[in-house]
This record gives sequence, C-alpha cells and structure tokens, in this order.
Amino acid sequence: MAKIYSKKALASKDLKPNKEVVSFILNYSQALTVVKVQEKSFEIIAN
Repeated sequence: MAKIYSKKALASKDLKPNKEVVSFILNYSQALTVVKVQEKSFEIIAN
C-alpha cells in the first residue's frame, strides 16, 4: 500500500488560466443559488 501513495502525480503544476476564465467562474459562482426542497435540490442562476 505504501508504494501507491509514494508515486508522484502526473498533473502539470504550471497552470495559468486567462483572466476571462477566472472572471467567468467567479461571476458564475456568485450568481449560483442552490435551493433544497425536501430531498431535491434546485440550482438557480440569477443573471
């Protein structure tokens, strides 16, 4: 089991997103509202 966790991840750590992408994600997350009714959840985007 120890050998599984000792391997390095293959993901690149040199990610540089565009300002437009970051702005879009922040605006989307601010507009998103999740309403839970009984056992169901509804996602509402207020734009």
